[in-house]
Amino acid sequence: MVALGGESFLMGCADEHAYPEDGEGPPRTVHVDAFWMSVAVVSNADFAAFAAETDYRTDAERWGWSFVFAGLLPDDFPPTRGVAAAPWWRQVEGARWDRPEGPQSDVDTRWDHPVVHVSWRDAQAYCAWAGLRLPTEAEWEYAARGGLRGQPFPWGGELEPGGVPRMNVWQGVFPQRNDLADGWYGTCPVDGFPPNGYGLHNTTGNVWEWCADEFAVPQRPDPAHAGRRSARGGSFLCHESYCRRYRVSARQGLTPDTTTSNTGFRCARDA
Repeated sequence: MVALGGESFLMGCADEHAYPEDGEGPPRTVHVDAFWMSVAVVSNADFAAFAAETDYRTDAERWGWSFVFAGLLPDDFPPTRGVAAAPWWRQVEGARWDRPEGPQSDVDTRWDHPVVHVSWRDAQAYCAWAGLRLPTEAEWEYAARGGLRGQPFPWGGELEPGGVPRMNVWQGVFPQRNDLADGWYGTCPVDGFPPNGYGLHNTTGNVWEWCADEFAVPQRPDPAHAGRRSARGGSFLCHESYCRRYRVSARQGLTPDTTTSNTGFRCARDA
């Protein structure tokens, strides 16, 4: 973990790529007390240690299924229910943190990849075991920015400086073709890309990261948001054609029992 905070920063965004409906803006000055932040998200190896010591069963394990990106499933995978508004999401029986694409899969070659199929409640349980906590949204964004002011990405203003990918997101035509310019189709290792100015890896792309806060959009109150929790950073499925949420100011709200193949978390603690 790295020690951060104890100062104010400019949080939020209102440029042409922002999503006003998500409550990204307006930009405002926010003070963040000193805290510690994990340099990477919790890995499969980290979560395996927790599960082995506590016999914890995740929400996905209790329900017997989780949402998996269809492109990660083999061509002969049996038909399953999809999400009407996002048919690339499939309900897969047996999908869970250690079987990310269902019973036929495992994490034997992915111990250093982010743990996924973990709900907000699962993340809270891990943090309690580890003596840590989830970061607030303000802490998360402060850390993700790496000391830069008003920039969309942890490294600056360009999506791919010099034509070199700096995070794990979708390249090509979503969801039909991924050109793999960043080298990855699904998740990548938790430290798979260079760190930002504060030494944190993959604060954008790879997996969405749960935060402690309830998700709210003060400018546009919506009863449907009640009880949702905030997630930050975007994931390997983000693409400019439909989801530019791979920026440090982007956010989304998920129900605390949501489990998917692109959602994980990193930890924080008080200074």
